[in-house]
Amino acid sequence: MPLVTTDDGVQLYFEEAGSGTPMIFVHEFAGDHRSWEPQIRFFSRRYRCIVYSARGYPPSDVPAQGANYSQERVWQDLRCIMDALNIQQAHLVGLSMGAFACLHFGMHHGTQGRVSRALTLTLAGCGTGSHPAVHEEFKAQSKVLAQDIETLGAEHLANTYGMGPSRLQFKAKDPRGYNEFNRHLAEHSAQGSARTSRGYQGERPSLYTLTDKISAINVPTLIMTGDEDEPCLEPSLMLKRAIHTSVLAVLPGSGHAINLEEPQLFNQLLAEFLAQAEQGKDFVRPMETRPATIWGPGGDPR
Repeated sequence: MPLVTTDDGVQLYFEEAGSGTPMIFVHEFAGDHRSWEPQIRFFSRRYRCIVYSARGYPPSDVPAQGANYSQERVWQDLRCIMDALNIQQAHLVGLSMGAFACLHFGMHHGTQGRVSRALTLTLAGCGTGSHPAVHEEFKAQSKVLAQDIETLGAEHLANTYGMGPSRLQFKAKDPRGYNEFNRHLAEHSAQGSARTSRGYQGERPSLYTLTDKISAINVPTLIMTGDEDEPCLEPSLMLKRAIHTSVLAVLPGSGHAINLEEPQLFNQLLAEFLAQAEQGKDFVRPMETRPATIWGPGGDPR
């Protein structure tokens, strides 16, 4: 079984396919390494594709409660994957929790004045719970969810969280694909999911408190969201305004897990973005098109 050992001793399961420039996929809270199958099948024709399960998601280790399930740890685990596989630079693609990991990696390894380890960033479904109006409530709900998972198990998680408002679009469009996604979710470790919900979801900082660091990102960045993924719409606009080397794609009639819900469109948008980036396009936004603040007209909503 292919495993990487992180610098705090946790073993992470990974898979890879294809050859060429490395491309690493980082999954969401409700996903695991299997969540990227439509992308691995498509992009491994041209890239060295790597996908892994985060800590707490078997066959990766499920560390004890005292282990570090934090935002810092999640992006550091991505770095550990790259270090262990001797990857100096890669295209990084994340959904939701994985997008947060890629974003924070970019804040540390994708800024001006240093050689970036991130060739590009793709941030899909990024920002749930970040808006100042809902941040504290989101953290509290994540801790309640953790308790429920510990008490009622991963099947309860699939029957509740897996059927949330931003999942219904997937269920309606592709019942077979949705059932597979939900079946995989029900197979997760209850302890691993609970610890991730409590320590990572329940404690991660709001992106709106990190805009100075976010605005320092200087690598091509593709931001994607579904237009019916309500918790991510405003944060996606903020990220577009903050990252001056970014482009934004809003997928119509779509919810949260857009890589599974609309795999053909997701792959098409990502492939075109990568092709342009590899031809040297930097996506730098002209100064005359930038709003007066990263928030746009009206200023800081806080």
